[in-house]
Amino acid sequence: MTTLAPVAASRKVPVTILTGFLGAGKTTLLNRILRERHGERIAVIENEFGEQGIDNDLIIDSGAEQIVEMNNGCICCTVRGDLVRILGELRQRRESKPEAFDRVIIETTGLADPGPVAQTFFIDEDISAYYAIDAILTVVDAKHASEQLDAFHEAQEQVGFADRILLSKTDLVSSDELTDLRARLVRINARAPMKPVHFGETPIADIINVGGFSLDSILEIEPGFLDEEDHHEHNDDVKSFAFTSSRPLDAARLQAFFRDTIAEHARDLMRYKGVVEFAGFDHSVVFQGVHMMMASDAGRIWSEGEVRESRLVFIGRNLPKDALLARLERCVAS
Repeated sequence: MTTLAPVAASRKVPVTILTGFLGAGKTTLLNRILRERHGERIAVIENEFGEQGIDNDLIIDSGAEQIVEMNNGCICCTVRGDLVRILGELRQRRESKPEAFDRVIIETTGLADPGPVAQTFFIDEDISAYYAIDAILTVVDAKHASEQLDAFHEAQEQVGFADRILLSKTDLVSSDELTDLRARLVRINARAPMKPVHFGETPIADIINVGGFSLDSILEIEPGFLDEEDHHEHNDDVKSFAFTSSRPLDAARLQAFFRDTIAEHARDLMRYKGVVEFAGFDHSVVFQGVHMMMASDAGRIWSEGEVRESRLVFIGRNLPKDALLARLERCVAS
């Protein structure tokens, strides 16, 4: 392997690791960053859990100079080598075209432990020579965080490694519930400033160029941080599957599908999202949901001659994949 020459620390490309459990609002926050007039060109690396990616379709059209998708596994384990490769390719692109981008944002899958992701920037010489972590931002879903912290080691790690904690969906919980959650988050991580974030709206100074990452602080909470083998495996009960259709769907049938599926499987339906073509609509429709909470919004208008496709991704525990896919097939418009 050819070792590339290091650059001065002050000139290293800053990297923001954006993490948070499934459905917390990471992509919403990313869109907020990309919309802001901060004058920086951003390369975005997207990691999704499962074979089908959908988040790239949910990112706004303007703002990101590069968007790279990483599917078929979690960035903190099975596709971690891809992260090293992509960062290397981005470096080569920027060295041949310095104006290509100024910083990198990595949006991890909701099931990622941010520790091994951050570890990459210290144990790989070529990566550490060119990139430096600016901060780990963790979005915490106030509505579902308590249950997630109880059930998933990854949710605890996301909070523990955070340099900034952003609380989403605070309007959906009582003041007492929010107070209890804040106290629990402080017990896990007392060093990270904590602020509410409503649909991604938060001061840009709190999330960009914060210089919040401290290796010493990480080593205090995770002494084995620099050990490549120090990584916990994911809960095997959590799996993903996707539904795609090149034919338009019937709006009433899909609404009935979601109503029945949520009623039957809400607790185990951890995350579902997608972009759909409905018969008779001139625009796409975006669906996003977490457990019992689901929302849909009008997407972009279909371009003339564009190949239209509906894609829905589901992540959950012990979901009846074949039965749900069969139900979705019945949602195809006649």
